[in-house]
Amino acid sequence: MKLLRTFLDKQAKYFKKGGKLQRFYPIFEMVDTILYTTGKRTKTRPFVHDVIDMKRAMIMVVYALIPCSIMALYNTGYQANAALAGMSDISNGFWQTQAMIQLGLPFDPSNILSNIVHGALFFIPVYFVTIVVGGIWEALFAVVRKHEINEGFLVTSLLFPLICPPAIPYWQVALGISFGVIIGKEIFGGVGMNIFNPALMSRAFLFFAYPAQISGNKVWIGVDGLSQATPLAQLSDPLLELSYTWREAFIGLIPGSMGETSTIACLLGALVLVVTQIGSWRIMFATLLGLLGTALLFNVIGSDTNAMFSVSPMWHLALGGYAFAAVFMATDPVSGTMTTGGKWIYGLLIGILVVLVRVVNPAFPEGAMLAILFMNIFAPIIDKYFINKNIQRRLLRDGQ
Repeated sequence: MKLLRTFLDKQAKYFKKGGKLQRFYPIFEMVDTILYTTGKRTKTRPFVHDVIDMKRAMIMVVYALIPCSIMALYNTGYQANAALAGMSDISNGFWQTQAMIQLGLPFDPSNILSNIVHGALFFIPVYFVTIVVGGIWEALFAVVRKHEINEGFLVTSLLFPLICPPAIPYWQVALGISFGVIIGKEIFGGVGMNIFNPALMSRAFLFFAYPAQISGNKVWIGVDGLSQATPLAQLSDPLLELSYTWREAFIGLIPGSMGETSTIACLLGALVLVVTQIGSWRIMFATLLGLLGTALLFNVIGSDTNAMFSVSPMWHLALGGYAFAAVFMATDPVSGTMTTGGKWIYGLLIGILVVLVRVVNPAFPEGAMLAILFMNIFAPIIDKYFINKNIQRRLLRDGQ
C-alpha cells in the first residue's frame, strides 16, 4: 500500500492547479480519498480527532448493504432456478439461462453455488450499468462545476440495483439512474442540496414511465415467458392464494426486487448503521410503530371487499420493500429530517403511509417508495417546526 501511496503522491502535481490535467482533479481526488484518509492536519484549535469523514460514512452504509447484496445474488438465482427446474423447454430463456448451461451449473434451487452464480448474472450487469452511467454523470458535473466528486454516489450506485427487478432492461437502468442523478440531485446543487432520495427518484421514474414493464408479473423472476405475482399482489387479489410462508418472506426467499426481499438481511444492515451511528434508530423505530399501529387499526376495522384490511402487521413487516426502505431510504441524512423530534414524526408518518397505500389502494400494493418520497417533501417543514419550538423555549427561558 505504501507503493500505491507514493505513486498517487507523484501523480498529484499533474492534477492540481497549474497541472496539465487540472480539469480532471475531481476524478483524481475521488480515487485518492476512497483509498486513503486525508493527510491534512489541523494546526490550530479546535482540533478534530476523527477519521470518519463523509466518504467513510458512505462506505459504512455500503458495508451495511452487504447482507442485502448477498441475498440479492442468492434469492434472484434461487427464484430463477426454482422456476427453471420445473420447465422442460428453456431454449427461449434469458441470456443468463444460456450462460448457466455453458458454465455447466444445474438449475437446482438447493445448490447454493448455482443460485449465487445465476443471481450474479442478473445483478452484476445492472450494477455495472449503474456505476458506469451514473459515474459518468457524477464526473461530468464535478468537472464542469470544478468541485470534488460527491461521495453520495457510492451509496446510490448500490441502492438502485438492489431495488430493481432482476429482468429489468439495461437501457431502463441507464435511463433511471440518469434521471435520479440529474433531476433528483444535480439540478438542486448536488449532494446535500437534494430534497429527494436519488435512488428512489430513479425507481419512481421508471415505475411511472414504464409501468407495464417495471411492475408487471414477468419482471420479478428471471425466466422468460413465466408470469408470477409478487406476494403483496397475491394478498391484494382475492382470487389468488398466498403461496409463501411468513418464514420464507422474512428470510427473503420470495419474488421481488433483487435486494429488498429479505427482512433479516435488512435488520443486519440496520444493526451496522445503528451501532456506527450512521443511521437514525429513531426513524427506523418510528416507521415500525407507524406500520404496526396502522395495520392493527385496519385489522380492527375490517372489510368485506378489500382483503388487504385483514393482512396482519407481521406480514406487512416481512413483505415488499418496507424493511429495506425503513433502514436505508428513510434514514437518508440529506432528504430526511435532522431534528430529534422531527425524526419521530417523519418516521411515524412514513410507516402510516406505507400501510395506507397498500391497503386503501390495493391496485398499487407497494407503498414504501411513495411514502418516503412524499415525506421527503415535508421533512424541511417538520424540522422547521421543531427548530422554531426550540427557539421559543430558549427565549422564554432567558426571559425574552
